[in-house]
Amino acid sequence: MSKPMLLEEFTRLPPALTVDCVDGLAGAIDSVAIGAAPSHRFLRYGWFAAALKAYGGAARTITVAREGEAVVALPIVASGPAWARLVSVPGCYWPFRSFPVREDAGVEAVEALLPRLAREARSLRVGPVYDGDPGLELLREAALAKGWAVLDRFVADSFLLDIAAARGEGTWPRNSTLKKNRFHEKHLGSHGELDWSFVHGSGWTGAAFDALAEIEEKSWIAARTDGSDAKFTAQGHGGFWRAAAEDPVIAGMMWAALLRIDGAPTAFSFDMNAGTLKYAIANSYDPRVAKHSPGKLLYYRNLVRAIEDGIAKVDWGAGDSGYKQVIGAEKGPAIRDWLFVRPGIDALAGKLLRSAWKRTGRAEGESAPAEADGVVDAQAGERGDE
Repeated sequence: MSKPMLLEEFTRLPPALTVDCVDGLAGAIDSVAIGAAPSHRFLRYGWFAAALKAYGGAARTITVAREGEAVVALPIVASGPAWARLVSVPGCYWPFRSFPVREDAGVEAVEALLPRLAREARSLRVGPVYDGDPGLELLREAALAKGWAVLDRFVADSFLLDIAAARGEGTWPRNSTLKKNRFHEKHLGSHGELDWSFVHGSGWTGAAFDALAEIEEKSWIAARTDGSDAKFTAQGHGGFWRAAAEDPVIAGMMWAALLRIDGAPTAFSFDMNAGTLKYAIANSYDPRVAKHSPGKLLYYRNLVRAIEDGIAKVDWGAGDSGYKQVIGAEKGPAIRDWLFVRPGIDALAGKLLRSAWKRTGRAEGESAPAEADGVVDAQAGERGDE
């Protein structure tokens, strides 16, 4: 009589991985994003579609499925001269440019993706993106193991405000801060009736975006730059954010605090809420009332509301660290731009160019300028200017 085998005696086969590459944006992007880390769930189909609509490009998407369920989705667009066969991850600089991976995806899923990526391109650009990004870390580990050249350049340091930790040490914001703010609000009111409001979800109408653009057109951005770094104007990135808000899930994450004086848009603070994390993306104000600190008053109101909504940490991104550190923000992960060059002669060439690539960024630890959070113009590379 044969002896029955115990379950643990059976040979356990590894999960089956399948790789697919399609023209356009794959519908599987959303299913991967839903299972991604909460901080990355805005990397949805609508996010990448908005980038293509605003910045151009024809996408292809490489997906990896485990036992029939997508765990990695890598959208790519051609970047630079056609002969170079370079591709990059589409998206917007703010808060970063990456691709979705499910939280339970392992490095083997990205290793399975690499041969198909090598057929599609010589090199892949990812970023600017934070150190520790889930997709980046899996890609870097897999690429190094498979003989790819991995190049990085420093862009800037990020700044993080740990609200939960600050509140654990005592009342935050401090009563003295709120008292000073009430003093400024009183004097700000001499300019007219103050109206403080918030915009999110279905509130993202054309009129709401117009209000933010109107403030930017009055601000230092219009006066001291060519306006291309503005987030909501037609000559800036307004087309991207309007298109992104067409996805109701992304629109629900997009958040703005808005101040009007006698009905006129005067200041705003724009963020994305991702779980308990808030990405502070942009703030601006009408310089006519600058001496009364409208921006400061607004973002403190915004942070108080964030606490009520369960936000525990604020990611201030790059750019001027002065006012961020006054609030209590501390240096966070570095932001870098990455190149992954396929094995063989291309990887050899990539390694030889490593120093040149680094020099196109900033020196490690060098602070980003106050005038721009978009330290490296993410769109420039797609136009072939880099």
